[in-house]
Order: sequence, then C-alpha cells, then structure tokens
Amino acid sequence: MSGNWDIVIIGGAVTGASAAWWLKGAAPDLRVLVVEKDPTYAFAATALSVASVRQQFSNPVNVEISRFGVDFIRHFADRIGPEGGVPSLGLKENGYLFLTGSEAGRAVMEEIAGMQRGLGAATEVMDRAALAAKFPWMVLDDVVAGSFGPRDEGWFDNMGLLNGFRAAAIARGAVFLKDEVVGLTREGGRITGVKLKSGGTVGAGQVLCAAGTGATAICAMAGADLPVEPRKRTVFVIDAPNARHPDAPLIIDHSGIYLRPEHGQWITATVPDTDGPCAIDDWEPDHAQFEELIWEKLYNRAEGFDAVKVTRFWVGHYDYNRLDQNAVIGLWPGFENFYIGGGFSGHGLQQSPAVGRGLSELMLTGGYRTIDLAPLSPQRILDNRPFLERAIV
Repeated sequence: MSGNWDIVIIGGAVTGASAAWWLKGAAPDLRVLVVEKDPTYAFAATALSVASVRQQFSNPVNVEISRFGVDFIRHFADRIGPEGGVPSLGLKENGYLFLTGSEAGRAVMEEIAGMQRGLGAATEVMDRAALAAKFPWMVLDDVVAGSFGPRDEGWFDNMGLLNGFRAAAIARGAVFLKDEVVGLTREGGRITGVKLKSGGTVGAGQVLCAAGTGATAICAMAGADLPVEPRKRTVFVIDAPNARHPDAPLIIDHSGIYLRPEHGQWITATVPDTDGPCAIDDWEPDHAQFEELIWEKLYNRAEGFDAVKVTRFWVGHYDYNRLDQNAVIGLWPGFENFYIGGGFSGHGLQQSPAVGRGLSELMLTGGYRTIDLAPLSPQRILDNRPFLERAIV
C-alpha cells in the first residue's frame, strides 16, 4: 500500500470505524484509509466489552455523549442505513443501579442525578425501602441508597455496532487495510506519513490515532506521551439457578463488584485491590477472582447466589488513562494534524457514536459543532490537570 490519503486512521475498531463513517458522510470526496492490524478484532476492547451504555456520569460532557449514544444505538439501523447490514443492536434497557452504603454517597448521588435529569436522563435516587420494593430479591442491610436509571441505560450488541459502522463506512468509500503501523514521519508540527509493517509509507494529510491500548505506542512514535496503559479485566459468566432475575439492572455494588443478567445467567466482575498495568499481550484469566473476591459478595447481596457455577470467562483490556480515567479526544498540542481518540478506560464503546462525530467535526472544520468535547482535550495531559469523573466503573 502506498499513495497519499487525506486522512489515515490508525485502529479500525469501533472508534476508528465510527470516525471513518462520520468523516465520509460529511465529506464524501475525502480519501480515508483505516489501518487495522487484526480485522477479526479478537482482542479488541470493542469485542471483549460487556457492551453497556449509561447516562449516570458525573461530568456533563460524558452525560451528553451518552445521551446521543443511546439514541444512536436505539435507532442504529435507521441512522446507519441498510449499508450497515445490522437490523438492530437489541438494546435491552434494564437500567443501571449504583449502590451506596453511606449518607455521603447518597448526597453525591442526589447532586449528580439532578444534573443528569437536567440533561434529559431519568435518574432517580431511591432509599432502602424503595429499593426493597422494586428489587425484593436483594439483601440491602448495608445499603443506604441507590441511583437508578429506569430508561436509556442497559446493554446491546457490541459487535453489531462495530460491524455496522465498518460496513457503512466502506460503503461510503473508506478503505480498511489489514496492516500494522510501525512508524510515523514528521516534519515540524505535521505528521507527513504512516509507515506500514508490510513495507512502504502512506502519505497523510491528517492522522487519527484510535488504536486502543496500542495508542500509547503510536503516540510515542510522534513524540507524544500518552498516559494510557492496558489494565486486565477478567469477566465471568455464571449460572445461579436460585437467582433468575432477567429484569435486573446492571448493578454497581459498593462492595466492589458489578453484575448483570445475561440470557438467563449473569455476567460479573471486580477490580482487585492490586489492579495495575499488564503486558499488552497478557490474556491469561485470573480464575481465582471469582471464588476469592466475588462469590461471597454476590451471596451477601442476594441469597439466591448460594449455588453458582462459572460457565465461561474471558479477559479484556481497558485502555486505562492514568491521569483521570476519562477519554483523551482532540488535536495533540504542538501538532497541526495529529489527533487522538483514546484512553476511554472502559467507556469507549458507548461513547463511539458521539466521539466519531465530534472528531469528524474537529478534523474537517477546526471546531466542535454539536457536543463540545473540549473538556476531554489532550491539553490537560500536558498540563497534568485531571478531569475527574466520580462515576467510574
């Protein structure tokens, strides 16, 4: 592969595919190349995600991103068109339920819920009695309150979202290339070319790095220090015959676990106290986490988890932003044409519709035209100025 392209996108999973689709929709004559080293996406965060969407964030920009995202996901077939080849993403709106065991936690929930409702979400803060009435199967002795989203929150088909964006972007004329980026050429504040493992260099008018956990290495090729590292998450699918609650929400338990129903079973996971960076090729599951860290907490929350069998498990990697666990989106300071969409820290799938749109606006017009994503700018990385999110999962 050689030649010159108006835009080269490094990384063809959901963020890169979304950006390509939006770019070609806004400027059909653009020559857009998407370089993806593994088009099976076997190890992509997109494929290994638990595929959820929520409105319950503490920063207004993240709520706005998700407000757009859930509407896009709900009406995906209409928005993407028949070229996407995906009739529905099967959005299941069971909601999210955040639990807290303290009055201070309840106060924070009340404050955040008011902001979320002001932006169109339906978040409600429920006391223990209200929770017991709605979820009678739960043990709530240690719970003071819960923040619940009765609509616009749930889970959906993750690969349908990726495949739909990709197919529709190709139908619009974007080119997806199976290859790996091994270097960048730079002249002053411009990236002029992208070196490919297969040999040769493609010229680039603009470059977007959407490489997930690989984004740190790509940014280093440009001389940019992105504080993003892979964090390993082992996710368990369990069968609990005494706990069949298919209408349950995705529960973020203050004991340190989360769980949600999945086709008559449950998905559950935790973040161990020893959480830290892992090797980018470390896909070894932490089998012991279920019995050592999760099962007792499940039983304490609902006695129906007395009998449980792990039916399968998998490992995914977060592109974990060490600064503040929020996405890094925009033009990298000091460059005229090098953009980043990464560091999503577990939120990239649900944020991809709005982020792809925002990046296309910024790259084509020099500014945001819909949601202002400036609070997520990489300038905060250089300034060491965290943009903290209180509702991290």
